[in-house]
This record gives sequence, structure tokens and C-alpha cells, in this order.
Amino acid sequence: MSTISNTVAIPADDTRRNLVVRNPDNSGAQHLGVVGDTYTILLSGADTAGRFTLIDMHVPPGGGPPPHRHDFEESFTLLDGELEATFRGEKRTVRAGETIHIPANAPHQFHNASSKPVRMLCICSPAGQEEFFKELGAVVATRTTPPPRLDAAQEAAFLKKAIELAPKYRTELLREAK
Repeated sequence: MSTISNTVAIPADDTRRNLVVRNPDNSGAQHLGVVGDTYTILLSGADTAGRFTLIDMHVPPGGGPPPHRHDFEESFTLLDGELEATFRGEKRTVRAGETIHIPANAPHQFHNASSKPVRMLCICSPAGQEEFFKELGAVVATRTTPPPRLDAAQEAAFLKKAIELAPKYRTELLREAK
């Protein structure tokens, strides 16, 4: 392929990196049960040279993480359903077809307050959040398989593990969204 202009110095193609194609329903994508949701890692930091991660999220009714914040950018595009998103203490409803962006360090959470599952794509930049989910979550069979149900002792152990791991992944769990 020839170049028309050399006015911008773009690095050479890194031929060690490969095209990645994943289908969340029938490929080698990893499905993880986390906080009652199921997160499918479509692209990891290993796939994107650490630039971002792409996660297909299945959030059942009542699902969603606790209030938190982290020092990386996060965007969600809703494919199906609607969520209640809380950003710096302000709640709003986000519907299929809409995208929301959470700036780094801002307190936030999302919650499926509806009676139908939500499906959304999540991009975190730079990558790394997928490693938190891998270390914290339980491997499940499919994109919509719910995580194993936890009894009170298992839930307490999960929360303790999340609190201990969060700083390693530049995340802070909050008591309530601010």
C-alpha cells in the first residue's frame, strides 16, 4: 500500500498484532458472573495493546454494581432495555439506543430497575477492568447465564474480596453514589 502524504508521523503497522473477531454467543469469549450480572469479555487489553477493553454486559432485573468510581474512562451503549444510572448523585433513565460516558474518577452506578434484562456494551479506557472482573467473577457458560447464587457467608466473602482487590484495579467502592 502506498502513502499519499507523510505530513503526519503515524507509526508503522505492528504486524505482531492480529485481527480479533468475537461473537459473544458462540466464540471463545469469556463469560463472567459478577455482582449478579454476566459480563462477556469481547476485547481485552491483550487484544488492544492496553488501549481499551470491550465488554458485553447482561444485567438482569435488579442487577448492577454498587456505587463506585475509578480512574479510567467508561462508556456504555444500551442495546436492549433501560437502566437507572446515577452519576454524581443525579439519577437518570438510559434507554436502548443511548450511550452514556462516565469520566474518570466520577462517582457512579447503574441499576436495572425494570422487569426486563438489559444488554449493553461497555468500553473502558485504558484496559484493565476486565482483569478485575476475571479475578473477582465466576466463569459461567453463556452470555446470559446468571452467576451462581450466593448464600450470606459467600456474599460476605465476595464483598471482602471486592474491597481488597479494588485498589489493585484503580477502583474505589463507595457507600452511596455522590
